[in-house]
Amino acid sequence: MDESLSGLPRNPQIGVDERDRARTSLIAELREHALVIGDVTLTSGAKASYYVDAKRAILRPEGFHAVATLLAARACELDATAVGGMTMGADPVACAALAGGAQVKAFFVRKETKAHGLQRRIEGPLLSPEDRCLVVEDVVTTGGSTLAAIDALQEAGHRICGVVSVLDRLAGGGPAIEAAAGAPYLAFTTIDDVYPEREGQ
Repeated sequence: MDESLSGLPRNPQIGVDERDRARTSLIAELREHALVIGDVTLTSGAKASYYVDAKRAILRPEGFHAVATLLAARACELDATAVGGMTMGADPVACAALAGGAQVKAFFVRKETKAHGLQRRIEGPLLSPEDRCLVVEDVVTTGGSTLAAIDALQEAGHRICGVVSVLDRLAGGGPAIEAAAGAPYLAFTTIDDVYPEREGQ
């Protein structure tokens, strides 16, 4: 573990009741602020009759606090020492881990290696071979962005201890992510929680 983190206590276990309250709050925030009904084209190119813009919910105090609580607990469970993923979807989620008290490094993966400066693809505190990386994402559909982050971390020689999304659209991304990461995947919520009355995907 990085010296700057080694002297800090691991974040305390967050109780089941607190996690349940956080998840209930997160679902309510996603329903109220993130769910957009209407025809859209997803990042994958697929057409859909709704969109979940999770940042509209998790960049508000209640949504951010809920993600912070859930993610800090998950990071502790997995003994993660670093949390991050593909920018921009992972950015507020990784920051929430810090806000929730997780004793981790936060990092962001660029879509391409920076062409100037330090020419890094993985931004933030330097990750060591001993770090256990928890990959995060706001919304998973096919998992393309998360898979790209996993690939970048693995190419750089980093270990992945788990993957988390704020919401999974249940469109096949989860199993692909778990297979690529070789580590457990968990969605805090799914589209069944946020928009159960929808038709199709």
